[in-house]
Amino acid sequence: MTSSLDKKLLELSLEEEDEPFDLPDLPEYSSSENNTMSLMGRLLNPECRKMANLISDMPRKWQIYDRVRGVALSSDIFQFIFKFEQDLEEILSRGVHTYNEWTMVIDRWVENPPPDYLRYLPVRVQIRNISVNNRTTKSIMTFGEFAGQVIEVAFDPMKA
Repeated sequence: MTSSLDKKLLELSLEEEDEPFDLPDLPEYSSSENNTMSLMGRLLNPECRKMANLISDMPRKWQIYDRVRGVALSSDIFQFIFKFEQDLEEILSRGVHTYNEWTMVIDRWVENPPPDYLRYLPVRVQIRNISVNNRTTKSIMTFGEFAGQVIEVAFDPMKA
C-alpha cells in the first residue's frame, strides 16, 4: 500500500517539463491599492509566539480595535490593514514594538520591497558617562558602532 501511495505522490510533483503559469500583469490581479494602508511585520522569534494571538492582541494594545484588521501571511510575517492613515502613522511613530516582551519588526507596506525589508530594526541608543577626553563625534561614532551600524550621531559639542 505504501508503494502505491509513494507512486501517486511522485506523480503529483512538478517536473521540469511542466509549463509555469504566468499571471497577467493587469490591475485587476494586483492588490497594491488595498495594501497602501497597511503595515507589514515580522516576528523575530516565531517559535516562541503564536501568530493568531498577535493578530488579535495588537489592535487592543494599540487601542484601535475596530479600525485595523490583522492577517497572518506565514508563521513569522503578518500584515495589519488600517482604515485610517492617521492610525497607521501613529503606530509607526511609536518606534519599536513588542509582543509578549519580544521585539518585532514593522514597517509600512511597499510594493517592491528591498532585499533587507523587515530584516533590520533601527533603534535609538543613548550613550551616557562618556569621558570628557572622549567627547568627540568620532569617538561617539566608534562607541555606537560597537552596537551596530550608526546612521546618525546627534551630538553637538556646543550644547550641554
